Amino acid sequence: MSEHQRDLVGYGAEPPRAAWPGGARVAVSLVLNYEEGGEQNVLEGDRASEAYLHELVGAPPVVGGRDLNVESMFAYGSRAGFWRIHRTLTAHGAPLTVHAVGQALERNPDAARAMGDAGWEVASHGWRWIDYRHVPEDAERADIARSVATIERLVGRRPVGWYTGRTSPNTRRLVVEAGGFLYDSDDYSDDLPYYVQEDGRPHLVVPYSLDANDFKFLIVHGFTTADDMLTYLIDTFDALHAEGADRPRMMSVGLHSRIIGRPGRIRALDGFLKHLTRRGGAWVTTREQIARHWLATHPPHGRATGGDGGRSHMFGTQGFDTA
Repeated sequence: MSEHQRDLVGYGAEPPRAAWPGGARVAVSLVLNYEEGGEQNVLEGDRASEAYLHELVGAPPVVGGRDLNVESMFAYGSRAGFWRIHRTLTAHGAPLTVHAVGQALERNPDAARAMGDAGWEVASHGWRWIDYRHVPEDAERADIARSVATIERLVGRRPVGWYTGRTSPNTRRLVVEAGGFLYDSDDYSDDLPYYVQEDGRPHLVVPYSLDANDFKFLIVHGFTTADDMLTYLIDTFDALHAEGADRPRMMSVGLHSRIIGRPGRIRALDGFLKHLTRRGGAWVTTREQIARHWLATHPPHGRATGGDGGRSHMFGTQGFDTA
């Protein structure tokens, strides 16, 4: 049985006023899931090749053997797609959080260095990009420690955020037990951060999103063209922007090197960043800075202490201003 209790109420009709820096209406979190090299592969002792989130939608995995076509699609993400995303974000000066699979990062240290040099937050996405539901607790605990150590060694800074994606019933408890994390993002249930009780203490959850996410290019009835994703991102932001006049919100945008990094899709990211600049009212920042702001301004107990800091930008009609 899962250790998680369901909360279907949340903040209800009166969510807290986020008080984002600069009076922003929407905190926008861009997230790159760096997974290439950590996916299922018989070379790793897995029983089959990877069957999820590649261009051959619906193709069955190769059981007991390699699928070289799929392997090369993943390799495109680390070899070419990552750098196209890097160039796009650098051109806009946009902050980013990376959900980095430890093994994937270890296999492309140049990308790891580029993340660190760009000042991006690198959070952990587990040691492997696999489903942890049936992984023994001790093995998952060891993978958490190994992923943390690898990111710290390659990027130069310990991760303070966590996102497994395909969690076990033990994941959140093990993350809290490991210590050193400000938040986890294994949740999709809200437009604002919130606290849960875990291991007898308050723990911050910064929700993520699977709707404003490029993975919908690789599922049935998802996005087909860059315009599909761009329209959805703009519609999402504009709705939250309108709500944010009274109650500021948060928006997560999920990206993958092998997906949005394709030349026919990158325009969705570029166009969305241009829209934020034109529209104004967006605090584009890392998930770490959202967590630090929430912990300071909306602590789990007691009075707000205020303040935020770190690498972030205000996207407004006058361009980029450091927040």
